[in-house]
Amino acid sequence: MAIKTKKYRVPARVIHWTMALLVLSMLPIGTLMIREGLDRSLQNFLFIAHKNVGVLLLILIFARLAYRLLRPPVLDPVPLPPLQKFAAGITHVALYALLLIMPLAGYVRVRAGRFPIETLDALGLQSFVPRSDALAELAKATHFYGSYALGALVLMHIGAAAYHGVIRKDGILTRMWPPFGKQP
Repeated sequence: MAIKTKKYRVPARVIHWTMALLVLSMLPIGTLMIREGLDRSLQNFLFIAHKNVGVLLLILIFARLAYRLLRPPVLDPVPLPPLQKFAAGITHVALYALLLIMPLAGYVRVRAGRFPIETLDALGLQSFVPRSDALAELAKATHFYGSYALGALVLMHIGAAAYHGVIRKDGILTRMWPPFGKQP
């Protein structure tokens, strides 16, 4: 039987915060890169960054899921009202789903439109998606609306973490706090 702890293991926290920083950068980059009138060289840079960070996020979400399956967290329970526990569960499932859907939809959008993904192209990886304008448009819409859903869930997640850290002070925020620097 595993010993219960007060914090997630260091690899889980490192992956969580790496993904958090990348997602928090991807949302504004994705919004900015499609603005009309943006300098073309800046727009190209943002598109390239967005696509390649998306590849990294896809790798990280698979690593995170694999790590969680292989090393499930064994944490001391924190008593929560049933509605909060339910909301937390649904929010986490939705976050995981969108963190998987968003880079996949982005990949499909780019590859179905026959645009490059520089990192994958440099590695010589072929597209797994056929050329299709209809598929590219469906993936584009999924990625676009998914970004709003992901943004809303991220804000809810941050709000809930702040609530637990500042108001309830029940240890939930410190469980996933970065494994470096000053602890709250």
